[in-house]
Amino acid sequence: MNEKSVKRVTPLTEEQLIKRRESRRKQIVDAAFKVFALRGLNGAKMSMIAEEAGLSAGQLYRFFESKEELFTTLIQQAVLESTQGIEMIYQLPGSPFEKVHHFISYVMENKDAQYPFMLIHHAHTADDVPKEVNQLLQQFSVKRHIDLLLPLFEEGQQAGEFAQGDIRQLISALLTMLSAIMTFNMPIDNDHQMPDADMLMRIVAGSRK
Repeated sequence: MNEKSVKRVTPLTEEQLIKRRESRRKQIVDAAFKVFALRGLNGAKMSMIAEEAGLSAGQLYRFFESKEELFTTLIQQAVLESTQGIEMIYQLPGSPFEKVHHFISYVMENKDAQYPFMLIHHAHTADDVPKEVNQLLQQFSVKRHIDLLLPLFEEGQQAGEFAQGDIRQLISALLTMLSAIMTFNMPIDNDHQMPDADMLMRIVAGSRK
């Protein structure tokens, strides 16, 4: 064989190997978020996640020993991302009403933004969730989100942008409706349309909007 025709493969550096591993792990986590969010813990299979990620099952098990370990990892990330998503509202432009409207529109129009909330819903309702997940859920509650949103809704209520009354109940109602829209795949036809961001905001604003 001609020596010039032989390709020499340069070994990857340690830094390149670490980056490749991190990239592959993210590939798995992104795929698992989608599969678990749509199917729940009981309905998801590692083979489904591998297919979604474009990997073999063997490659998956190099990173996570079981479906339960992967699910626990995702819940840890989902709790963090859902909290960061709520906190992000304060960085949005406009009045309190406009900030909340922007946030709801973004979540309802972007599936990736919905997956953390959907995953947490599945964790609350699934049977036989890992012990570590139950511990995480005890630390995470809707009250935490309500507490984060309270100053913004107080400001909006004082400005006359939001309905009067118990602010915590108002926030809870909004989060409940948003969660229901994200987690329940209700059939849509001409006579049964899912509410959009404008509809939810009219409920939040009360008779004023």
